Amino acid sequence: MINLELPKKLKASANQAHQVAAQIFRPISRKYDLAEHAYPKELDTMAAMVEGLGDSGQAAAGATLGRTADENGGEPKVIGNTNGGNMSSLMNVIETCWGDVGLTLSIPYQGLGNSAIAAVATDEQLERFGKAWASMAITEPSFGSDSAAVTTTAVLDGDEWVLNGEKIFVTAGERSTHIVVWATVDKTKGRAAIKSFVVPRDAPGLSVARLEHKLGIKASDTAVLLLQDCRIPKDNLLGDPAVHVEKGFAGVMQTFDNTRPIVAGMAIGLGRAALEELRGVLEEAGVEISYDIPANNQHAAAAEFLALEADWEASYLLALRAAWMADNKKPNSLEASMSKAKAGRTGTAVSLKAVELAGTLGYSQRPLLEKWARDSKILDIFEGTQQIQQLIIARRLLGKTSAELR
Repeated sequence: MINLELPKKLKASANQAHQVAAQIFRPISRKYDLAEHAYPKELDTMAAMVEGLGDSGQAAAGATLGRTADENGGEPKVIGNTNGGNMSSLMNVIETCWGDVGLTLSIPYQGLGNSAIAAVATDEQLERFGKAWASMAITEPSFGSDSAAVTTTAVLDGDEWVLNGEKIFVTAGERSTHIVVWATVDKTKGRAAIKSFVVPRDAPGLSVARLEHKLGIKASDTAVLLLQDCRIPKDNLLGDPAVHVEKGFAGVMQTFDNTRPIVAGMAIGLGRAALEELRGVLEEAGVEISYDIPANNQHAAAAEFLALEADWEASYLLALRAAWMADNKKPNSLEASMSKAKAGRTGTAVSLKAVELAGTLGYSQRPLLEKWARDSKILDIFEGTQQIQQLIIARRLLGKTSAELR
């Protein structure tokens, strides 16, 4: 029998994250939705708290994933059933995104690039970049979902890598202290030559071209970055510098196996917020939601609510499984994509239906329902679109390669 009760250590950390969401995020959520590109100064007070949580062995409130080292600081060991950094981060991000997705993405030192560092960095790199605020730079003007189509180049010049290229849609691209950049070290060797590099904000040749205006998550800055003869130290290449043609770029893609359940968690948190708000609106309107009466014998709005809630529960359970597998060193590429696909689609469906069922109130700016509907769409797009997730799932289930099933 599967025990779905959360351990006490995860509950304590998640409760702290919920307090952040309720007391800091929710009160300023509308303020920074209306003030796009303005830096949420209220988040500065969280930097010390985030560092304190990390020092105490707890995952912080945002999306950072970690590898739990043994007592001597060595490689992580899995003994029995483990709930580690991935599960803790999932629980925490559900709570913070219950408060606000854009503000969650703006938490200092909690960028998506930190997940890449945690996934593929060496122990020495983990030590050097452990305190970094790292954003992730993958997408380019010439491609979106096909991560293997990277054209940004990295050329070794003595003890430095020289990077050239343009990256778009970089979350926290202006505010972060470091950028994890995907680049190819040899275009003739295809995807196997794609590596990830940690680029400090003050690296010569790195600049912000512009900030994007967006449908949602307006509290989070989304930048276009230019790398023009950008020089970084040789050992800022994450993980193994060798090009293994036979392995493709599985090491780089491992990042997604960690981050996709976290993005699913973002959609789950937002979806729960929308469901809670919708329940209150329906109850105030006299619509009773019962779990003892068949849905088709209840008010149409109540039946809709029950269907949405069932989808939300399925998303939650899929994300739990994917995160648990990551913590227990089990291959979870299929499960990570399943959780991301289901939660991304459910978050959008739940928030849009909540706006619809709430009527004129849902379409107004009095509650946050319409904002959540706008914020939700990105969660079905970044870290791999809905269509890409379904393609990955199909390949895994059918045993097809990317060349065989496009």
